[in-house]
Amino acid sequence: MVLSRFMPRNEKFGELFAASARNAQQTAEALIVLLGASGDLGPHAARLRDLEHAGDTLAAQVTQMLADSFIVPFDREDIIALNAELDDLTDFIEEAGRKLWLYRVSPTPAMRQLAEVVAKQCEVLSRGMPLIEDKKRIPELSALAREVRALEDEGDRISDAAQAALYDGVDEVRQMVQAMRTGEILSLLEDASDQAQRVAKTVENILLKNA
Repeated sequence: MVLSRFMPRNEKFGELFAASARNAQQTAEALIVLLGASGDLGPHAARLRDLEHAGDTLAAQVTQMLADSFIVPFDREDIIALNAELDDLTDFIEEAGRKLWLYRVSPTPAMRQLAEVVAKQCEVLSRGMPLIEDKKRIPELSALAREVRALEDEGDRISDAAQAALYDGVDEVRQMVQAMRTGEILSLLEDASDQAQRVAKTVENILLKNA
């Protein structure tokens, strides 16, 4: 007799991961609002900070639940990895917005395009995360993971083109500083897109282990 067969399985992990993905999506959408705003960007930066803190709270809840649970829906290592990766996704998005506000950099078309890509990736993850514990939905989840990868490729193309032209026409110190700051924000947005891809890859690995 295996004791674990008769122990209650905690079904809340999927709910928390879905909430984390929705929070990342809301953070990306708030970043798009900031990128299109004018005047005082402080309230928009504060909104991003609040969402990042909400992500930290959700991550802490997953960690505590993992410590308290005897039976979990999939490997503990995978739970730890997915929890950290979702939290990092929100962090990258928030940091891009925070740096834009701190540096007083004017948003560029490439920033907006990259933010749109990240928002689409987060929306796909939000659709897929509630299905992560349903083995019958594996083909659907795999298709969503491929969609996230395709978007990441699109983000790479946007970022590469923007970074290649970043210093065109720059011949003054002030312009150099602005170009460097713009490049940092573009890199953070690309990091966010790459991070969304890592989340999708971890979900795929979980699916393969539990198929």
